[in-house]
Amino acid sequence: MAKKSKFLSWFGLGKKDKQEQQEQELEQQRLAEERAEQERLVAEQEAREKAEQESLAVDQAAQEQAEQERLAAEQAACEKAEQERLAAEQAAREKAEQERLAAEQAAQEQAEQERLAAEQAAQEKAEQERLAAEQAAQEKAEQERLAAEQAAQEKAEQERLAAEQAAREKAEQERLAAEQAAREKAEQERLAAEQAAQEQAERERLAAEQAAQEKAEQERLAAEQAAQEKAEQERLAAEQAAQEQAEQERLAAEQAAQEQAEQERLAAEQAAQEQAEQERLAAEQAAQEQAEQEEAEEPKKSGFFSRLKKGLLKTKSNIGSGFASLFAGKKIDDELFEELETQLLTADVGVDTTVKLIDNLTDAADRKQLKDGDALYELLKQEMADMLASAEQPLDVEKKDGPFVILMVGVNGVGKTTTIGKLAKQYQQQGKSVMLAAGDTFRAAAVEQLQVWGERNDIPVIAQHTGADSASVVFDAFQAAKARNVDVLIADTAGRLQNKDNLMQELEKIARVMKKIDADAPHEVMLTIDAGTGQNAISQVKLFDQAVGLTGITLTKLDGTAKGGVIFAIANQFKTPIRYIGVGEGIDDLRTFNSNDFIEALFSGEQ
Repeated sequence: MAKKSKFLSWFGLGKKDKQEQQEQELEQQRLAEERAEQERLVAEQEAREKAEQESLAVDQAAQEQAEQERLAAEQAACEKAEQERLAAEQAAREKAEQERLAAEQAAQEQAEQERLAAEQAAQEKAEQERLAAEQAAQEKAEQERLAAEQAAQEKAEQERLAAEQAAREKAEQERLAAEQAAREKAEQERLAAEQAAQEQAERERLAAEQAAQEKAEQERLAAEQAAQEKAEQERLAAEQAAQEQAEQERLAAEQAAQEQAEQERLAAEQAAQEQAEQERLAAEQAAQEQAEQEEAEEPKKSGFFSRLKKGLLKTKSNIGSGFASLFAGKKIDDELFEELETQLLTADVGVDTTVKLIDNLTDAADRKQLKDGDALYELLKQEMADMLASAEQPLDVEKKDGPFVILMVGVNGVGKTTTIGKLAKQYQQQGKSVMLAAGDTFRAAAVEQLQVWGERNDIPVIAQHTGADSASVVFDAFQAAKARNVDVLIADTAGRLQNKDNLMQELEKIARVMKKIDADAPHEVMLTIDAGTGQNAISQVKLFDQAVGLTGITLTKLDGTAKGGVIFAIANQFKTPIRYIGVGEGIDDLRTFNSNDFIEALFSGEQ
């Protein structure tokens, strides 16, 4: 208890009352005086008995041996009875004293606990206010940066749309001219009456960005047919077959012209972007092929556990084996706990989780009477392992009726699309059929990046053009997956800030649309987090969970940060399972989270 009090004093939770300490010292002094008095009385008693025995021996020298034996027996009995009486009195006094001290100790501990609880509450409130202020400042800076990026993106998008609109208008004008010539030859009188209806239908089709081109064309043809029947029913009856044939040929020519114009626009608009993306994907493909070749040439190459240890080298410098130098050869005192707190906070374990770990270590150290830092090191390893074990729950994608749908969410730049590609490959290797939905229709080249993953692994990708409605893409993909009896459907979404309400509402819309097909969909809502974001990951988990109800987390880029301790904060503060962790660029570097392997790799002394 003394060690815990000293640690709580160091942690800023208060000091003992000086008057109570003086009273305890006086009480201990009084007990010492009583024990000394008892020892003096026993010594005097023994001296009196000894003198009495000597006197009896002189006076009764002439008495018979039998009397001496009787007296000796009586004396022994008297001494035994006296000793038993004194022992009983001593035991009673000690028992009463112990009960009194226990009562006083209990009262003191209760008062101390109440005082410490009040101080702890005040400290936690102050810490929360400080963290809230820091978080607000960070979010404000992030919002300003994203606003600038958004403005630049909108400007580029406007310029692209203007160029696209010009190309479409040019192609449309050419198509209309050719169509007008053919119609003037066959039906000059009808064209005069129908021109306004055709232009209105064309504007509506262009406004929808050709997302439902065939449907709009059918509606236009239906309106055109109605007008034709009203104006010249007798002529249409005779010419219906010829008109249908001419219309089919016109649609085919129009579609070819539109596709050609769209291809030219994409080629002109995204030349530099696609070239950069192709170079990056080529480099990634080369690295992957080289890694696969090395694995084929070295069948005894170290497994995932070795790669896991290598990937956690930066995080190990702050936690895990990084604690070895902190504990080695040191005694357990306030200074050691202070150094441990600094190390945990540096690794982004978080204030609440750090306080919980140190409190548990302090209590356990007192109970087990630990003396040296090495024993405390093992205890810390076990505490951290228990914390992660609660978050270990592998994802089961088995589903009998229809595809298992995984909705991937997260902010920009966390590796969401790359994670989708790796998951798809792993599920494919397990013998499952996989389909991808390119729901990130906002970020440039996002659709193309996912399509490259699909082509590389022979996996179908359902996609539409950039700027299309994400919910529509996911809905179409879900229907296609059901029709083809696909086992797993993984849907990508656009990266979005967790504090942007309108973007979070788009995610809610995607989830609602999927429930029209399957009330239980999506079956997994997985948040991808960059381990390097630190405590901002806590805010992401909280707000994404409020929006769409998270069921799993993937923590990526653990190999690129020394602040991977955020995984402990996530496991401690949330009930959401950690499904996967990423510790490298290879496909096999994204693995199912195993808390025991993670702790062993983290605390391993090998480099």
